[in-house]
Amino acid sequence: MADGRPRLRELVETGIALSSELSLDSLLQRLVEAAAQLTGARYAALGVIDPAGRELERFVTTGIDEETRAAIGDLPRGRGILGVLISEATPLRLHHIADDPRSVGFPPNHPPMGTFLGVPVLLRGTAYGNLYLTEKEGGVDFTDEDEELVAMLASQAAVAIENARLYESTNRWSQQLQALLEVGNALAEEVDLPRLLDLIASRLRELVRARLVVVWLPADGGLEARAVSGAEAHDVIGLRVGVADSKAGLVFREGRSSRVDSALDDPEMDHEVARRLGLRAVLFVPLLTGGRTLGVLSVIDKQAGDPRFSDDDLRLAEIFAYRAAVALDLSTRVARDALRRVVEGQELERRRLARELHDETGQALTSIILGLKSLETARGEEEVRSAVAELRELVVATLEDVRRLAVELRPKALDDFGLEAALQRLTGSFAEQTGIAVDLESRLPRRLPSDLETVLYRIVQEALTNVVKHARAERVSVVLQSRDGRVTAVIEDDGRGFEPDQVREEGLGLLGMRERLSLVDGTLLVESRRGAGTTLVAEVPLG
Repeated sequence: MADGRPRLRELVETGIALSSELSLDSLLQRLVEAAAQLTGARYAALGVIDPAGRELERFVTTGIDEETRAAIGDLPRGRGILGVLISEATPLRLHHIADDPRSVGFPPNHPPMGTFLGVPVLLRGTAYGNLYLTEKEGGVDFTDEDEELVAMLASQAAVAIENARLYESTNRWSQQLQALLEVGNALAEEVDLPRLLDLIASRLRELVRARLVVVWLPADGGLEARAVSGAEAHDVIGLRVGVADSKAGLVFREGRSSRVDSALDDPEMDHEVARRLGLRAVLFVPLLTGGRTLGVLSVIDKQAGDPRFSDDDLRLAEIFAYRAAVALDLSTRVARDALRRVVEGQELERRRLARELHDETGQALTSIILGLKSLETARGEEEVRSAVAELRELVVATLEDVRRLAVELRPKALDDFGLEAALQRLTGSFAEQTGIAVDLESRLPRRLPSDLETVLYRIVQEALTNVVKHARAERVSVVLQSRDGRVTAVIEDDGRGFEPDQVREEGLGLLGMRERLSLVDGTLLVESRRGAGTTLVAEVPLG
């Protein structure tokens, strides 16, 4: 070991090296190794005190091999002589640790230690931890010079530890803010409720590095686990708790977050649920938006080491919960609006079918009934034959109307033979009934997924209906083609056209077409001008 000036030079060099180290774990390891080398100690350790100043949160050693460390087991928590240094924060030198009445001894498999030097790591009155050195070379006691050198090293270490903590904290918070931004964008783009809930659970678990995250939503007067992220997800999904007799229920009722450091010691915890989830520490964060509580997030057990969450974890979870609540509210509104539109569309379709059944099919059946009554009073074979012929024509026409309505509801050819065959029947029937010529050209190499075929069929069907109602056209062209992973349907007529910016889309059914296409991530392009016909281009991805 070096003495005098070489030791001071080594101390300065060590300080420079420590000040340039930004990784806290690496810094602590270099620190204990430097302390051992400067004092000639066989063993050295540094205990970092938790922010509350009560016990050790990290314990870094040198001189003890991995096999011995594993045999000792759990790291010390700051009792006995170590506890004295934590509480008093003053240097302590002992000739033999066991002779001090405050010593509580060593755990099994711990190597014997005699001489001892402990120095607090202090900065501006704040204790960051303590340096412990034992077993000085030659079995002699640690000296005043050892204590002075270690105290100087501890002062430099305190600054370095604070800088490293600030760097780690700033870097971690920067990463978390970036993650929050990415999560916010992802949440804003997802409107499907089940996928959104899964996204909320998985992203929050990543952000705070939790073992498990549960999303609780109201259900039948209680709260139900609607989404879970973590290894035990399959055991938790669908689990229910009461609003009046659970911690999650309390947070839901009051709309305030709660941090539980020890689930066993919290009287408000639902201990049956805690046992089932195997939780030790948990954050409960409400999903709040617009003064309403939509649900509760349970963030369970910090991964790796101490399961308790910090104030920073709670703050991060609350920021995330606000964004998640806004996305959840939007998803609910979108789902409700979509359902309303579906119901309205169904009602409009029912009204149309009811009118056609009443005005056409109903009148035809009434005529048949009257014809049957006329047969009862018919006189002569010729008169009967004429009445029967008229009835036959009415029955055939009525049957055609019923078949047409059935095709409009759901053409059988679409399910049996695919889009091209169904459109051939649709355009053929359209041309026959309206006198408008239709050219159908299909360049599809194969059948499409069922949902795409249905959407494209309905688009062409609605476009042909518009031609009859508004276009006054003589010819219509329908072209289907597939290219670059997308299918395009082009419907073009030679009618009178219109100015798109002067016509309400609802009146032409264009809004309904766009909404139907949006369900399969499709788009609709409308090109028209007065006197030049209209072209509709519907495009959908193949997936």
